[in-house]
Amino acid sequence: MLDLFLCELFHWVLNMMPARTRRADRNTPMSYSGDSAMRPMPVWYHETYTEGINRSARFPRDRYRMLRERLNDLHGTGLICIESPEPVDRDILLIAHEQDYVDRFLSGSLDTKEVRRIGLEPWTDAFVPRTMRIIGGAVEALAHVTRFGGMAANLAGGTHHSHRSFGSGYCVFNDLAICALLARDEHGYEKIAVLDLDVHQGDGTATILEGEEGILTISVHGEKNFPFRKAKSDHDFPLPNGTGDEGYLLAVKESLAIIEDFSPEILLFQAGVDALEYDALGNLDVSQDGMRIRNGMVFSSLDRRTPCVLFMGGGYSDPIEHTVDAFHDLFVAAAESNALYGSH
Repeated sequence: MLDLFLCELFHWVLNMMPARTRRADRNTPMSYSGDSAMRPMPVWYHETYTEGINRSARFPRDRYRMLRERLNDLHGTGLICIESPEPVDRDILLIAHEQDYVDRFLSGSLDTKEVRRIGLEPWTDAFVPRTMRIIGGAVEALAHVTRFGGMAANLAGGTHHSHRSFGSGYCVFNDLAICALLARDEHGYEKIAVLDLDVHQGDGTATILEGEEGILTISVHGEKNFPFRKAKSDHDFPLPNGTGDEGYLLAVKESLAIIEDFSPEILLFQAGVDALEYDALGNLDVSQDGMRIRNGMVFSSLDRRTPCVLFMGGGYSDPIEHTVDAFHDLFVAAAESNALYGSH
C-alpha cells in the first residue's frame, strides 16, 4: 500500500503545477539556459557557522563544515558556487525585531534566562559575529534571487523559533521573517510564501508575520515536539509521533496545494531534515527516500519559475552523518532544479 502511494506521489511530482503566466515586472526572473554552467546555485557559507559555536555546546556544530566539504563535488561541476556572507546591518534586523532586544544581544547584555532560552551555551566571542553573518547570508540570497531569479541557499539558518523580542531554541534572530518582510517592503514582492518543513513548528515566524499583508506562513511539524506551546501559522499541519513517509508526504502535498492557490511570487523554504527517522529530536520516522521525495515535490512546485531561498533548518541525527547525507540530498536536488530555471 505504501509503495503504491509513493509511486503515485512520484507521478504527481512530475506532473504537478502547469506553467503559469506571471505579471511581467522588475521582479520577473531573467531567462537563463538550462546549462548548469550558466546558472550555478549560490550557497552562502562562512567557517564561523561552525567555529562560532563552542565545542562544548550541546549542538552538532560540525554539520555545517561537513556539509560544506561534501558540497565540493557540486562546486566542481558548476552546479553551485560558494559565496561568503557579510554581516547583516543592524537596521535590517529591526524590520522584524524590537530594538531593545537587538541592541542588548549585540552588546552582550542579555540576562542569563534569555541566553539559556536561546541555547548554544557557552557563547564564544565569535557568537555575535556568527549570528550576523548567518542573517547576512539569508539577506544576500534573497537579493540574489530577486535580481536573477532561480534559487539560492544559506548553509545555515532557518531560525524560526526567534520572536520579535526574544530568541529561543538555538535561534537568535528570525531570518525567515526578516527575509519575508524585506521581500515585500524593499524588493517589491506582493505575495510571499514561507514553507516550513522542519519537524519543529515555526512559532517565531508565525508570531512575527501574523497579519502581515501578502505573506503566507505554513508549518508541517511534530504535534508533540518543541515548541510545546504552539503559535498559529496561517496553516499548520501537526503530525503525531511515528507518522512516517505516507502521512508526512500527504501533509507536504496539501501544503503545496495551498501555496499553488496562493500563487506566490517567491518562496522562502525552511528545509530542516529533522523529520528523518534517524534524528534524535524528530520522532516522525521519515525515511531518507521520503525526504528525497519531499524535496522533489517542493522544487517541482516552483515550476522552474518561482524564485526560492533555501534555509537549512534543523537536523540532529546520531551519528550526525545521517543528517549530513539528507542535507546533501537536499542541496543536490536544489542545485539541479536551479539549473533548469528558464528552460521552458
